[in-house]
Amino acid sequence: MSEPRLQRATESAADAHREVLRLMRSGDWGAAEAACQAMNARCPDHAAGWQCASHIAMRLNRTADALGYIDRALSIEPGNAGLMIHRGQCLVAAGKLADARQAAAAAQRGAGGDGMLLAAIGSLYSRANDQQCALAACEQAVAAAPDNAQFIFNRAAVRRFLGQIAAAEADYDRVIALNPADYEAYRNRSQLRTQSAQSNHVAELEALIAQPLPDWRAEVQLQYALAKEYEDLEQYEQSFQHLRHGATLRRRHMRYDVATDLATVDWIIDAFATTPSDSAPNACDEAPIFIVGLPRSGSTLVDRILGSHSQLHSAGELKCLALAIVDAVRGQTSGAQLSRRELVARSASLDFAALGRDYLDRVRAAGVDAPRFTDKMPLNYLYCGLIARALPNAKIVHVWRDPMAACYAIYKTLFEDGYPYSYDLAELGQYYLCYRRLMAHWQAIMPAAIYTLTYEELVADQLGQTRKLLQFCGLEWQDACAQFHENAAPSTTASAAQVRQPIYDSSILQWRHYRQQLAPLSSRLNAAGIRTQ
Repeated sequence: MSEPRLQRATESAADAHREVLRLMRSGDWGAAEAACQAMNARCPDHAAGWQCASHIAMRLNRTADALGYIDRALSIEPGNAGLMIHRGQCLVAAGKLADARQAAAAAQRGAGGDGMLLAAIGSLYSRANDQQCALAACEQAVAAAPDNAQFIFNRAAVRRFLGQIAAAEADYDRVIALNPADYEAYRNRSQLRTQSAQSNHVAELEALIAQPLPDWRAEVQLQYALAKEYEDLEQYEQSFQHLRHGATLRRRHMRYDVATDLATVDWIIDAFATTPSDSAPNACDEAPIFIVGLPRSGSTLVDRILGSHSQLHSAGELKCLALAIVDAVRGQTSGAQLSRRELVARSASLDFAALGRDYLDRVRAAGVDAPRFTDKMPLNYLYCGLIARALPNAKIVHVWRDPMAACYAIYKTLFEDGYPYSYDLAELGQYYLCYRRLMAHWQAIMPAAIYTLTYEELVADQLGQTRKLLQFCGLEWQDACAQFHENAAPSTTASAAQVRQPIYDSSILQWRHYRQQLAPLSSRLNAAGIRTQ
């Protein structure tokens, strides 16, 4: 190609690329996809065009397409570390965490001393559940740019996952000094430890919240931080005022209808109304352990106890089962879009043995190669009927907590995503009742498949309850299970700091400090026949 023609082609690709980026920024994904397809047809050797196509496919939940497009980009620029990072992000979305870690390592080899790339690699490692490699990449990023607040924030998050609490707090202090407008850093710092009269941030937080704030998100972060610190200081009225304000503000900016979740439980009970029959032909004989229930009910504690056993691997909160179910149902309908009710109804007639194999394949792709493992995704309580059919040797541990303690613990948590019912006490009460109804249904139709472990009983009798738990799971006693707090494995849940401590009982009756504020919730549960103390 002659020099002027090459220059015109380059300019054309750059102009088209800018237009695609503009459409992506505006959120017009349909138009962005059309423009990107036209650009790639005209300029097939423009790697950035295929990277855009991958971003768009990811946004439209077409993970396989996204991987194909980014691989096309890498065939054009095989040494581009940024493209390798994006490929790793696609692999994470696909649940292929082992491959994502390999992509992160490849990117790291080509990143040199580029702090932005190293920070992105650290985030990729963290999302792929390799916190040690994540920390190493974050350290490199901070070394490259010691005053970059975002790089230090990323390192603080990984340090928290690894139980390096003091170092994480020092990092958050540094972030706030460099960028006083990083409001998430204030809340994360407040969550790290129990605040004391001698060492807290209440005055600082109150001064901040009294000033004009850039948006509602900033206020939510500060309200939750203040609620946590005031509770630690036993100033309960102030704590709940801030909590209620923050939760109400968060709920106001969400699209959610609790009626859909309530109806979903009805549809599940209708679809799985009877006891599972004998094992399906060719059913998997693997015996994973599913830890299910509501969030903030002690599932992380139970997972740490089991994960301390030498014959078990804690795989964390896997999305594998839900993804396998949805893909299996859509595979029956040639990928047609289905309503939630149709998805539930069709899930009752799947090839359950194939579903079990697919779930295990996804778990292995996530990098879990241990013969036995725990999957502690709380929402798997919705799928107990499918678990019993697809994996007949699986163990299901239902972690149950006192109703008011469970609801209050959920209400006071600002979740990163999910659990939209948790920010309004009326919706929380409705959701809690439907959760109880579904678990009662599972217990009625397959009592032998589910072991209910009460958080309060575990706290009162750690050794006795741990022995019963291990027996249900088919495991021999090991002292390490009683010393779970010495387990150095990373934890990425909201309980990451608490699981580093021995069992304590201070949270059991904490909700009673808010009897008056929680009275409407208590009355709703009492009216439904659930006794609250």
